[in-house]
Amino acid sequence: MGRAFEYRRAAKEKRWDKMSKLFPKLGKAITMAAKEGGTDPDTNATLRTAIKNAKGQNMPKDNIEAAIKRADAKDAETFSEMDYEGKGPHGVLVYVECATDNPTRTIANVKSYFNKAGGSVVPNGSLQFMFNRKSVFEFEKAEDIDVEEMELELIDAGLEEIELEDDRVFLYGDYTSFGSISTGLEEMNVDVIKSNLQRISTQPVEFTEEQLADIEKMLDKIEDDDDIQQVFTNIA
Repeated sequence: MGRAFEYRRAAKEKRWDKMSKLFPKLGKAITMAAKEGGTDPDTNATLRTAIKNAKGQNMPKDNIEAAIKRADAKDAETFSEMDYEGKGPHGVLVYVECATDNPTRTIANVKSYFNKAGGSVVPNGSLQFMFNRKSVFEFEKAEDIDVEEMELELIDAGLEEIELEDDRVFLYGDYTSFGSISTGLEEMNVDVIKSNLQRISTQPVEFTEEQLADIEKMLDKIEDDDDIQQVFTNIA
C-alpha cells in the first residue's frame, strides 16, 4: 500500500498507544453513557458498547467499574458533546468530536491547535458534505465466521459494506443503523473488538510524507487533549 500508508498507520498506532490518554477518554465515554441511560449494561446498549470498546483496548476491569460508578456520584461532572471543524496544514480537513465540562476552554484549545499549525477552525457545517457518518464495527476473522453469510444476514439491519484486512473484519453501515447492526452481531455471538460512529471522508486526499509529518504534529496536539474524543481527517 506504499510508504505513506505505513507512515500513517505507524503514526496512528503510536498515538493510540498512549494509554495514559486513551483510558481517560474511554472512561469518559462509559461515564457519559451510564449517566444518560443507566448503569446496567444489559438495558443500556450505549453503555454496553462503550464497555466493549474499553475492553478491546485492554482497559482494566477496575477502571471500567470506576467509570460506571462515577455516573452515580453526587458530584458527577456533566459533559457536553461538541463538534468542531477545521482546515490544517496543507489543506487537510479535520473533524473534531469533543466531550467537555468546560466548552470555553475546549474551543480555545482547539482553535490554538489549528492556528499554531497554520490552519483555522471553520464554521460548523462547512465540512458537512465532505464526511459521511457511518457505523463501524471491527472484530477478528474467526474460522467459524462465514463473511458472505453474515453479509446476507445483516443487510436488513443496515449493513452497507464489509472489508477484510489481514485477520480483521470491518463492517460499515449508515449511522442510523448502529443499534440494529450491533444487535445482529450480538445475536450471532460475534465478539466485537471496537464499534463506534466514524466520519469518513467522501473525497480522500493523498499527501506526501513531508506533508503528513506536518499534519501528524497537529493531530498529536489535538488528540492529546483530554476533551477530545475522536478526530477524523480526509487523509486517503
